[in-house]
Amino acid sequence: MGKSNQSSVTEFVLLGLSGYPELEAIYFVLVLCMYVVILLGNGVIIIVSVYDSHLHTPMYFFLSNLSFLDICYTSSSIPLFLSSFLTSKKTISFSGCGVQMFLSFAMGAIECVLLSMMAFDRYVAICNPLRYPIIMSKASYVPMAAGSWIAGGINSVLQTSLAMRLPFCGDNVINHFTCEILAVLKLACADISINIISMVIANMIFLVVPVLFIFVSYVFILSTILRIPSSEGRRKAFSTCSAHLTVVIIFYGTILFMYAKPKSKDSSGMDKEQVTDKIISLFYGVVTPMLNPLIYSLRNKDVKAAVKNILCRKLFLA
Repeated sequence: MGKSNQSSVTEFVLLGLSGYPELEAIYFVLVLCMYVVILLGNGVIIIVSVYDSHLHTPMYFFLSNLSFLDICYTSSSIPLFLSSFLTSKKTISFSGCGVQMFLSFAMGAIECVLLSMMAFDRYVAICNPLRYPIIMSKASYVPMAAGSWIAGGINSVLQTSLAMRLPFCGDNVINHFTCEILAVLKLACADISINIISMVIANMIFLVVPVLFIFVSYVFILSTILRIPSSEGRRKAFSTCSAHLTVVIIFYGTILFMYAKPKSKDSSGMDKEQVTDKIISLFYGVVTPMLNPLIYSLRNKDVKAAVKNILCRKLFLA
């Protein structure tokens, strides 16, 4: 019975902002522009990290991983999101929904772990500078990054398979821009307690533990910086981790606001609250990946110098 019910749902309808056509045109232009910035900005970070030998360090290796991740994450949803504005058919296939859900969940988990790895890198650089080349050798930071991708992928396979094996009894309208896992689970006509328990455990591992790790790392970092006698030395030390700290605050701040804000108990305000939740989710999924390369490039002399060197080299060869 479960299989026949599930097979009857061959596609999902993504509601998005269908009830607000005046907002769709505005958001189409905004999201398209931001997506272009995401591709260009993160692409530049990857290129300079690969081609400039001065940036062959653990910090920029993690940063290039983060940039590649942001491109993958946004490319799994934004093209479909943009195409939905150009057609009246706002649907996604059952298998396509599963792929999108997998990529979204995997990229989110991997980013949490990568940000904690970058915090550890900054901790070693500031608190143990003499041992930095030994601790953060290539034999260490490459497996660290690979481990974050593998762990995030395994977790996403588990969560996605648990969600997509549920029976769906005809209701296929997802009140979201994408196949967000919680929105999909609401459509299942079966007990989802196993899904919720597994997601809570995953959130503890991939969200809470990295946050605590980052917090403890920066406690040691700040205590070390405050012990530096000169103000110039303190400023230089803090500037080495300010970009990462800014990205962490934006990333986790958006997640916290998205899931921890109080829900309205007034039924008349539920529709507006759902639209607000969608816009916040859009901010998390588009604006944050767009800001990451801007923060690192605008606040980083090494990246700007590398971009200039590559441009000059290309112009000279031309």
